[in-house]
Amino acid sequence: MTLAMSWEEWAAHDATALAARVRLGELSATELAQQAAAAIEKTNPELCAVVEVFDDVIADPLRDGMNPDGPFRGVPFLMKDLGPTMQGRLQEKGSHFLRGHRPGADSYLTRRMRLAGLNLIGRSTTPEFGVCSSAENPTMYVTRNPWNLAYPTCGSSAGAAATVAAGVIPIAHSTDGGGSIRIPAGFNGNIGLKPSRGVFSIAPELSDAVGMVSTQGCQSRTVRDTAAFVDACRGGAPGEFMQYWNPQCPYTELIQSDPRPLRIAVSHQWGDYRATSQIVAELERAARMLEGLGHQLEWIQPDVDYRAAFAAQTTCYISNFAQVIADMLEANGLAEPPEALFEPMNVRIWRAGKDITYRDRHRMLAVFNETSRGFGSFFEHWDVILTPITALPTPPLGTVEYLTTSDNPSVHDWFENLWRFFAYTPLSNLCGIPGISMPMARQQNGLPFGIQAQARQGNDGLLLQLAAQIERALDGRWNDGRVPAVHVTV
Repeated sequence: MTLAMSWEEWAAHDATALAARVRLGELSATELAQQAAAAIEKTNPELCAVVEVFDDVIADPLRDGMNPDGPFRGVPFLMKDLGPTMQGRLQEKGSHFLRGHRPGADSYLTRRMRLAGLNLIGRSTTPEFGVCSSAENPTMYVTRNPWNLAYPTCGSSAGAAATVAAGVIPIAHSTDGGGSIRIPAGFNGNIGLKPSRGVFSIAPELSDAVGMVSTQGCQSRTVRDTAAFVDACRGGAPGEFMQYWNPQCPYTELIQSDPRPLRIAVSHQWGDYRATSQIVAELERAARMLEGLGHQLEWIQPDVDYRAAFAAQTTCYISNFAQVIADMLEANGLAEPPEALFEPMNVRIWRAGKDITYRDRHRMLAVFNETSRGFGSFFEHWDVILTPITALPTPPLGTVEYLTTSDNPSVHDWFENLWRFFAYTPLSNLCGIPGISMPMARQQNGLPFGIQAQARQGNDGLLLQLAAQIERALDGRWNDGRVPAVHVTV
């Protein structure tokens, strides 16, 4: 098949640029889909980032109801195999237990994506139920980092991060329950915004009143693509329990101007957790750049009880995932998870969480409230806080201690180990505040490294505006203009 574009031309276009060419009649949605399918075929043998390609929507982008006049005009889009459902399409959540599972309806956000003109062409990889830090179970698949195949993408938005970084597609669906948009974005050189609670709907299966910590979003390579995705897909479904944030100005317009000079806090020590010296040096370098852009910076951190906050986060994860597993077991008439079909840590999480009481959850919510108020007070005085994306560098493939294939007998110790690594991302999920990972730094192993900015609830636009200012200052050259070793142009 003759493709519409060279690989260099394809990789040079973000989603906004592709949509503009379709609008002008220079390209068609079918040609974009065919190019993306060829890019998957070219890179997936090494990356193992895509679970399934929908051949029928490659051939006919309108087949599943994509709106050809939406702002994305048929831009190819991979759905993480977790979260919003697609009618009649497999959703297996990285699990042997859910092999063959086909939801019967689109989720509300799926419909919003189709209305926005995104062509949902397939499924990307995720660890089992999105619980752990990497899509790395050899009996299922092992997703590799395109910058160095000896490392994982981390996750749980593993395949999304790899495909965007490798130039396969310009934008992909991701979810974030504790850093799973921002961390893989940071380790793969992408833009990753975790939006505020109350931006994207998780209807109809959950609401933000009970889903609480997990949110939806995307991986992209440009700030304007992320802004366009939020503008097009945000909003609550009928019957939401809470009000949704509605900005006065579309983010695609807001990011065209620089933010006013900001008061930016900088921190690399949150409670008991602190970053390595090399990561701190990269944070300092990023802080100096922001000072050069006219912002005021000071080393300070929110005054909250970090130990209590992370303990409450652990209770939330254990009880939430235990209930997810319990619901699946009940739907299949089972009393307990078949250990041959579940990863061992997820079985232990189910055991640890199935009998958590309302009193335990009530105490957890009290800490959530106290922590959220603490961050809220902090953002009365500071516009943004800048942190590394993680406290530790990307571990090599096969570092089982962070995976749900771990043989650690203690669920609480396993989560404590995660928090020591992913120190700076989970509390924004607890508080419902936005956070964005920007590919401004580099690890000693050569992989990209994200610098994270967080702001008060609903101030997602300010983070995008700041990221766009940085992008302009870099002349669009995130990652120092480098591309990964596995890339469509290589």
